[in-house]
Amino acid sequence: MTHSRFISRLIVLTVLAAMAAACSTTRRIPEGEHLYNGIRKIEIAADSVPLPPELPDKFKTAAFVKPNNYISLIGMRSPFPIGLWVYNNWNDPGHGLKHWLYDKLVEEPVLVSDVRPEVRSRMMEQIMDNNGFFRGTASYELIPGKNPRKAKILYTVNPGPAFPIDTMMLLPDTCVLNHLIDSLAVRDPYLGARNPRYSTDSLSTARTRITNSLRNRGYYFFQPDFIEYLADSIEQRGRLAMKMTIGSNIPQFALARYTTGKVTVILSRYGGGGIPDTISMPRATLIQMKPSRFRPELINECVVFRPGRTFSVRNMDRTQTYLSRLGIFNNLAINAMPDTTAGPGKHVLDVEVSATFDSPLETSLEINASSKSNSYIGPGIAFGVTNKNLFGGGEQLSVKLNGSYEWQTGRGSNRSNFNSYEVGITGSLSFPRLLAPRFIPRSRYNLNWTRFQLNADLLNRPHYFKMAQFNASVNYDWRVRRHVQNTLTLFKLTYTNLMHTTAEFDSIMEANPAVAQSFKSQFIPQMIYTYTYDNALNRDNTLNWTFTVQEAGNIFWGIYQACGKHGEKKLFGTPFSQFVKGQTQLVWGRRLGYGDHWLVSRVAVGAAHAYGNSSQVPYSEQFYIGGANSVRAFTVRSIGPGSYTTPPGQPDDYFDRTGTFKFEANIEYRFPIWGMLHGAVFVDSGNVWLLKNDPMRPGGTLRAKSFLRDLALGTGFGLRFDISMLVIRGDLGIGIHAPYDTGKHGYYNMRNFGSSLAFHLAIGYPF
Repeated sequence: MTHSRFISRLIVLTVLAAMAAACSTTRRIPEGEHLYNGIRKIEIAADSVPLPPELPDKFKTAAFVKPNNYISLIGMRSPFPIGLWVYNNWNDPGHGLKHWLYDKLVEEPVLVSDVRPEVRSRMMEQIMDNNGFFRGTASYELIPGKNPRKAKILYTVNPGPAFPIDTMMLLPDTCVLNHLIDSLAVRDPYLGARNPRYSTDSLSTARTRITNSLRNRGYYFFQPDFIEYLADSIEQRGRLAMKMTIGSNIPQFALARYTTGKVTVILSRYGGGGIPDTISMPRATLIQMKPSRFRPELINECVVFRPGRTFSVRNMDRTQTYLSRLGIFNNLAINAMPDTTAGPGKHVLDVEVSATFDSPLETSLEINASSKSNSYIGPGIAFGVTNKNLFGGGEQLSVKLNGSYEWQTGRGSNRSNFNSYEVGITGSLSFPRLLAPRFIPRSRYNLNWTRFQLNADLLNRPHYFKMAQFNASVNYDWRVRRHVQNTLTLFKLTYTNLMHTTAEFDSIMEANPAVAQSFKSQFIPQMIYTYTYDNALNRDNTLNWTFTVQEAGNIFWGIYQACGKHGEKKLFGTPFSQFVKGQTQLVWGRRLGYGDHWLVSRVAVGAAHAYGNSSQVPYSEQFYIGGANSVRAFTVRSIGPGSYTTPPGQPDDYFDRTGTFKFEANIEYRFPIWGMLHGAVFVDSGNVWLLKNDPMRPGGTLRAKSFLRDLALGTGFGLRFDISMLVIRGDLGIGIHAPYDTGKHGYYNMRNFGSSLAFHLAIGYPF
């Protein structure tokens, strides 16, 4: 038998097997039964009143049963009913390999009788009753398919008119508790509304709101179930008269109003044991197991209870929040217990706060890597160690080491030209409070930080240059509102030193004065302000907007100018840079349908301009593009500025691939695959340009007429392994359009498909 005849027969046999499977999935179904093929439709009567948007979803939930051949992973039925075919055509061998195979493949049929559509119809009627549609009805009908032994179910819902609440009779004003409940009910958005539609969920939510308010007014043991509703639909046709009551079997202690008694804070060591040390303070008694670090004055800042005042659950929540945000405890509990010695007629709750210190040391490790099919490879690593409780008040001392390496593999005598590395160390001391004048507005309900930071960084481009950078800064992070974060770098001094250059690099700099100016050794004294608005608008939308503005050298320039110093101005014998820089980023996310399906988009714009004491923005402050968090079809600093590309015959390194204007746009569809494994499909676009013309980098200047053509464009897909606190991400970028001349015509101008691929491995989401 020839190979082609064998393939033909195999195809025919496969088709026949599929046809046989389709015809034999009902052979063992009992007489009078139907194989369940899912819901045909949930039809709402055309003449019904408009329903609340949540009701159709509740109907779907009540009616849903997994049909035969259902694959939960994709939420659809499989066209190949293998499990049913095995059930109807195989006999269980009972043991051996055939039994194992039978057990793995067989699928018990789902019958219409298993679904019990009459019960699900009654469930829909109950849903309508709970939402005020008391005259609603639900029915079902079997819709047979081509095979009469298979059927789908058509549900028909006729809600009828909705019943509004015409009157709400409140409690008699005979005691303080009843008076409080009545006043809260009148102000409640549901109970106090005019003729609201009857809804058990809304009534329950209103009852919970009232209970929460009562517990913040001393009624600690009061529960939502203590409030009951009585309804009467006879008094007025089509409307409800309701009455609020208090349950008759409520224990007396639950109706009592409590005040705060003794407050005790117990702090245990991370490893247990220790010697107790007791300190009496105005707000609480502190019992601390020694040796351990804790500043006692934090009790007055974090514990908000006041002995003798009305007990409030809100104070429990605030105390727990204030202590938790210090970041020094791994276990925290607050308990309230009645004081049995308070005397008759007195209702007092003693408070005990128990906390266990966390390990003071914390380490972190971040790894990322990128690989491009044209032989570019670039891994990176960052390792950090943090002492989270240096002085006993949540002060953090951290040291972070980072390094990255890029090289070109493959053949060729010049491949070592691309080998480069960057190493750095950053040390910071952070205080969980604002060490600043009180007139700066801040929120007491959010943690504010003061940070002192030192950094050293070494960048080495073999055959070109070696550059060192040092900086010191003082930063404030604070919140005025819950969704708004402010960061002010009050002062940052950076020193950039071009330590070593090669003859080849010097010759390039001589031919390109603009790039040479950005590399010169200089001081960069700066002030930076960043505004961040981060808000989950609702469960289906997220919005994050960041705006940063910074200036460099203007204060020093003004001082020198006022003192009559003209010409180039220097700091410690070295010129300092003078420029302004601004950048903004908007990230918007939208949930698609149900589940964890998201469409997330980002737009980022930045610009920088040098003047006065500088002719060019420093190299370290210029923009670049590409890489794992940017346009993922291209590696870092491999495109731009504009349509500029390295002239033929000149080594293609990255030092001139920066600009003073940046635009980037991304859109990404994120979806679950299985468990912690998620997927993404994305489109990225962007580039950098020069705001000042540079004759040595033709095509690099920002021009309106060539802006769209200069945008690099790429697409791709990726996998994310999301383990809650850590996301490991792998993205494969596919280039579509390069902004420079590749020798190819048309918008798709990649040299070949293989060279257009770029793989990136990183930690966290790109935006």
